[in-house]
Amino acid sequence: MNLFPNPDVIITHESDLDGFVSGILLRRLAKKLFNADVKLEAYHYNFWKQRDPRENSAWVTDLSFEPRLDKPNWVIVDHHVTESLPQRATFVHDINKSAGLLCYELCCEHGLKSPALDRLVHLNNVADLFLEDDPDFAVAGDYGSLVKIYGFWNLHSLIEGQLERLLDHPLLEVMAVKRRIEDPIGYEWSRKKIVEISPALGYVDTVVGSSNQIVHQLLESGASKYPVLVTLFRRTNTVIASFRSRNGEAIKIAEKFQGGGHANACGATLPKTVRNIAEGVEFLRNALSQRRDSPLNSLDALFAAIEKK
Repeated sequence: MNLFPNPDVIITHESDLDGFVSGILLRRLAKKLFNADVKLEAYHYNFWKQRDPRENSAWVTDLSFEPRLDKPNWVIVDHHVTESLPQRATFVHDINKSAGLLCYELCCEHGLKSPALDRLVHLNNVADLFLEDDPDFAVAGDYGSLVKIYGFWNLHSLIEGQLERLLDHPLLEVMAVKRRIEDPIGYEWSRKKIVEISPALGYVDTVVGSSNQIVHQLLESGASKYPVLVTLFRRTNTVIASFRSRNGEAIKIAEKFQGGGHANACGATLPKTVRNIAEGVEFLRNALSQRRDSPLNSLDALFAAIEKK
């Protein structure tokens, strides 16, 4: 651990609580080791894959290892399944732990441990790994919803980068009420609104409640005939697709759209010319129905054609 390089930047996943927790923890660790306020950057998968890893040294967390990151003085702390192993970069990896837990274990090695962080990291681990049998599963989901509802950087500003301030935050009361009241209503509404994208993929429209919880319940209850379900939502000027499954099918579809994540919980950002949810549904349908003999016989070609419009 003492051999970790001084990073020029710390990079994390923008879309969820795990990226939020792990990124802040690594920044705190860098402060401890090097007495430096290292810049924190957060990305969705698509934007991250388009970013040039130009720095001489960087720490990356909650973003899957890729061969392009296999550089001296680069550190990747992650828990996603990978087919590649680094030859030059430092790789801290365990698929059975959240990125937040892996980063916290590194922090603990250097005395950055507290009861508040113990609790937060546990809740993050339960939420990110979707540990349904854990007694804290419901409240952990409320913590996860904070990032989904309020956004990574808004929440970061609200707690001024002090992760402990997230514990028992008043906004969690809002999340708990939304879970108890909105989720059952949302589930009943969405159950009747599943639209076929392809034989393997169904689109779930949501109007109220946690889309993650609703889709999870649809899959677990067998209310859908599709092995993969997708929800779409707008963030700033982009449309983001969130794919969910039970047996590892989701990641295969997400990767077709240059996305990534876990086997059963992953996402992708659609091309910038997809301006709303209706266009997102049509884009997914067209992309997955492309015939092999079509001039657009690959998703890369389809993306390029759409971006030229």
